[in-house]
Amino acid sequence: MSTSPQPNKGSRASGETSSGVTNEDDVLLSKAQNKSVRSRSFRLLGSLIRPNRRQFIWTISLVVGSQAARVAGPAIIAFGIDNALPSLLDGDPTYLWLAGLTYLIAAVLTAFLTAGYVRATALLSQAMLLDLRLRVFRHTQRLSLEFHEKYTSGRIISRQTSDLEALRELLDSGVSSLASGVMYMLFTAITIFVLDWRTGLLILVAAVPMFFLARWYQKHSQIAFRASRVVSARLIVHFIETMTGIRAVKAFRREEANAAKYDELAEDYRKVTVRSINLNGVFQPGLVLIGNVTVAVVLLVGGFRVLDGTLAVGALLALLLYSKRFFQPVDQMAMFYNSFQSASAALEKVSGLLEEVPTVRPPKHPVPLKHPRGAIEFDGVEFRYGDGPLILPTMDLKIPAGQTIALVGQTGAGKSTLAKVIARFYDVSSGSITLDGVDIREVDPRDLRRAVVMVTQEAFLFSGSVADNIALGKPEASREEIEQAARSVGADTFIRSLPEGYDTDVNKRGGRVSSGQRQLISFARAFLANPAVLILDEATSSLDIPSERLVQEGLQKLLGNRTALIIAHRLSTVAIADRVLVVHDGEVVEDGTPAELIGGDGRFATLHAAWQETLV
Repeated sequence: MSTSPQPNKGSRASGETSSGVTNEDDVLLSKAQNKSVRSRSFRLLGSLIRPNRRQFIWTISLVVGSQAARVAGPAIIAFGIDNALPSLLDGDPTYLWLAGLTYLIAAVLTAFLTAGYVRATALLSQAMLLDLRLRVFRHTQRLSLEFHEKYTSGRIISRQTSDLEALRELLDSGVSSLASGVMYMLFTAITIFVLDWRTGLLILVAAVPMFFLARWYQKHSQIAFRASRVVSARLIVHFIETMTGIRAVKAFRREEANAAKYDELAEDYRKVTVRSINLNGVFQPGLVLIGNVTVAVVLLVGGFRVLDGTLAVGALLALLLYSKRFFQPVDQMAMFYNSFQSASAALEKVSGLLEEVPTVRPPKHPVPLKHPRGAIEFDGVEFRYGDGPLILPTMDLKIPAGQTIALVGQTGAGKSTLAKVIARFYDVSSGSITLDGVDIREVDPRDLRRAVVMVTQEAFLFSGSVADNIALGKPEASREEIEQAARSVGADTFIRSLPEGYDTDVNKRGGRVSSGQRQLISFARAFLANPAVLILDEATSSLDIPSERLVQEGLQKLLGNRTALIIAHRLSTVAIADRVLVVHDGEVVEDGTPAELIGGDGRFATLHAAWQETLV
C-alpha cells in the first residue's frame, strides 16, 4: 500500500508557508487583490457617472460656485474695515456701500447655489442608484443556476438592501459634503495666501498633523467598516435563513440555538460599531484641538504684526475667521467618512456581484426553433459541477419526439442532474445535447425556454392571484385557457373552492393553499405553457394518492404528442411511461418498457418489489 510522500520540512524557508508561498508573497498578493478590488469599484462608479456626466458637471459647477461665494465673506469684511471705514471717515461712503452690497450678493449667491447643488446632487445620486439597482437585479437574474446554488439568498438580498442603502447615504449627502468641503478648504487656503503669505505658511504647518491624523483615521476606520459590513451581512443572512426556514426551526426546536447564534452575531456587530465610534472619538477631538491651536497661533503672531504695522486689523480679523473656518469642513468630512467607508465596502461587494459571469451563456448566433418536436439526443455527454468530480460519465442517449421517459434510481444517482442539463440550467462539460438536431447551446434562449419546461419539487408561487400564477408561462393566455389547464391536472375543483376562486391571492409563497395544491397549480402552469419537452423532477412528491391519480389522468391526456421526462421515487408514476431509464452513478444501467424491466431481475425490478412491499 503506497503512501503519499511527506514534505521536507527542513527545506522550507522560515518565512514560507506550507503551500510554498512566502509571507511576503502573501502580503504582495493581498495588496494586488485590494488594488484590483478598488479598481473594479472605481470602474463601476465611472460607469454610473458616464450616462449622467452632464448632470455631474453641472453639480460640480454649482459646488465650486457656492464655495467660492461662501469664502468671499471674510475677505469682503477685511476690505470694509481696512478701506471702507477710513474712506467713510473722510466723508466718502462709496466703499462702504460697495462692501455691504458685495457681501449681500455673496450671501444670496451662497444660499441659491447651495440649494442648487443640494438638489442637483439628489437628482444625480438617485439617477445613479436607479441605474445600479436595475443592474444588480437584472444581472442577478441572468446569472446561472450554479451561482444561485452557491451564493446564499441572504447575501443577494444584502446586496440589494443594506449595501445599496449605504451607497444611497453616500451619494445623497456624503459626496456633496466631501466635494464642498474640499473646495471650501482650497479656496480658503488660496485667499489666506493672497491676504498674507506668512499666515498661509502657518496654516500649512498646521495641516501636517491634521494630515497624519486623517491618515491614521482612514487606515483604521477602513478596516473597522469593512468588518462592520461583513458582520452586518452575516446578521442579515442568519435572520433571513431563520425566517425562511421557520417551519424547520419550530419542528426541530431550534429557537434557542438560533437565538444564541443571533445574539453572538449581534454582539459582534455591536463590537465593530463601538470600535468605529471610538476611532471617531479620537479623530474629531483631534481636529478641534489642531484648529483651536492654529487660531491661537494666528492671533498671537498676527497681533504682534498689527502692533508693528505690518498687518492691517481687517486682514487679521479675516485671517482669524479663515483659520477657524479652514478646519470646519475637515470635521464635517469626518462625519461623512463613516458613510464613505461603509459605502466603499458596499461598492466592493456590489461590484464583485456584477463581475460574476454566467456559466451558461447565450449563443453568439442563436438558432431559432419556432416549432420544436422534442427529439433529444445525448452525444458523448460528460458533466461535472465546476471543478468537482464527474457526475455524468460519457453518455449516449436518444429520446424520440413524443416519448414519455421515466427516470428512476436511488437518491444521488444523477437523475436531477440529467434533467438540469436538458433544460440547460447547466452546460455539459463535454459532448453535446441536441434538441431536434440543434445543439441546445446554440438554440435561441427564448425558444429553448418555450420548448423545455421543468416542474421542480419546490412549487414556488409568486405574489398575485391563482390565475396569474398559472399564466406565468403564457401571460397572454385567456381565462378559458387558464381554467382548462387547471381542469386538465385536476386543480379546478379546489381552486373554485378558494375564497375568490381563480382570483384568490396566493401571497406568502402560496400560504393560502397546501403544498399539494401548490404543486397542482405549478402543473397547470407548465401545461398551459405547452412545451415540446416537459420535465417533472420529483414533482408528485407533495401530492396525496387521490391528487396523484388526478394528475396522472391529466398527464395521460396531455402527453400524447409531447416528450416528457418524469423523475420520481413513486413508481406508480412510472406506469404511464413508454420507457424507463434506470440511472446509477450517472449512467443509464437499464433501458426498457416498465413491463420488460419489472419482469427482469435488475435494479428496477428490485425497486418495484420494494415499492410493492411498502403498499402491503
